[in-house]
Order: sequence, then C-alpha cells, then structure tokens
Amino acid sequence: MDRSRPVSPAQFALALSMIALGCLGFIHGDVALVWQHIPFEQLPGQRLIAYACAAIELAAGVGLLIRGWARHASALLLVFMLLWALLLKLPPLLIVPTMEATWLGLGEITVILAGSWLLFAACWHDTPRFRPLHGAAAVRCARVLFALSLPTIGLAHFIYGQQTASLVPAWLHWPLGWAYLTGAGSIAACLGVLLGIWPRLAAMLEALMLGVITVLVWMPAIVATPSDRTAWTALVISAAIASGAWLVAESYRDRAWLAVGRIPAAAVAG
Repeated sequence: MDRSRPVSPAQFALALSMIALGCLGFIHGDVALVWQHIPFEQLPGQRLIAYACAAIELAAGVGLLIRGWARHASALLLVFMLLWALLLKLPPLLIVPTMEATWLGLGEITVILAGSWLLFAACWHDTPRFRPLHGAAAVRCARVLFALSLPTIGLAHFIYGQQTASLVPAWLHWPLGWAYLTGAGSIAACLGVLLGIWPRLAAMLEALMLGVITVLVWMPAIVATPSDRTAWTALVISAAIASGAWLVAESYRDRAWLAVGRIPAAAVAG
C-alpha cells in the first residue's frame, strides 16, 4: 500500500463534504433531500437506510483524510457515488427524460462521481489490481463523464433562468445575466475538456465557479436561517460538486494550464 501520497487540496475538500453530509444524515435521520432522496415514502427501513448512507459517507470522508486508509476510502466512495447515480438519479431521468431537472439531478451527482473515480485512479495507480478502473482508459472515461455532466448544469441556468437568478445575491446587479453567464461557463468548460482546449484550466475554472456559487448563495442562506436543513444540505452538496470538479482539474497536474490537444491517455500520477 502506498502511504506516501499526500492528501491533495481537492481530496481534502471532498472529504470534508462527505463528513458533513454524513453528520447531517445522523442528525436528521434522513438522506440528503432531493439530492439523495429515496423514493417510495412508505419503504420499510428508510431510517436505517439513511443511517447506513450516513455511515458510509462519514467513513469515506474520514478515510480520505488518513493516508493509510485513503485507497479503501476512495473505493468505497466510488461505489457509493455510482450507486447513488444509478439507483437514485437515473430512474427519474428514464421516467421523465424531457424534464431538464432530471438531467440536472443526474449531472450534479456524476460530477462528484467523476471526481471520485479520478481520486480512485490516483490512489490505486501503482497496483495492477482493478486496472480497468484506474488505467489510462478509465481516466479518459472519468474526464469525459465529467465533461458530459456539465451541460446538464449549464442548461439548467437557461431553462430555469428565473429560479437561478433568484439565488443570486441582491448586491450583485443583473441577476439573470449572472445566471446565464454561469450556465455558459459550464458549457464552455465541457467543450474545453472534451476537445482538449486548455482542459486543466477549463476544469479548474468550473471548480472555482462552483465554489464561488457555493459560498455566495448558500453561506448567506445559512447565516440568515441557521436551522434551515435545506440550506445546509445544499451547501454541502454544492461543495461536493465543486470538489468533484476540482479533482478533475487535479488529474491534469502533469499538463500545462494552457496545453491544447486531445485528452491525454496517460494514467493519473499518484
């Protein structure tokens, strides 16, 4: 086991997000509202499922902060986020494929999934085990998954422009313009990663934009209403999405910021 790999800033941010999400699950005895909502309200054992999810999130988050545990934590998180996307976000999209909100719901989680996948690749890069999941092809797939997730976020800013604009802080003038600008930014980041046009910079700017949105939108909401469960969950999920994008940017650490070319085939370095 490679214990020499330090905890990167993006890994640290994702770990804190998962720890916070787990704590919210234990405090409230439910899952993350619309982001991690389990359908069928009468499903037996929902609270036990919620506690199990919270335990996984907490274990994965703490594990990512401990070098000796990071490998196993990254594997746990990868499986958990994959199940989250497939079992909780994909079915609504298949049922109502014409509703952009269902695409948005899946896209938000697959950004975190893509980041978790690349973190897994970084943690396991020096072992032949699970090679299909952390080799060169896997790294490319994770980056493509990230890129294809971004239009679901960007388009939502146009389709639900008024709702997005309502979240813009009052001191920022032209709220609808900010909604459209950030939506266009996500679409531009998608093209940058897919086409190999400054992919590292594109992913990093997307992460920075999502981080700024997290701070400017949800921190004031919590300050205004500290007991608001929705605001706390939105803050943590938003931070996790930004962390996922940040992990994608970190996976390009061997590339120059303004490098141009196809998505590289080289595996992520540890």
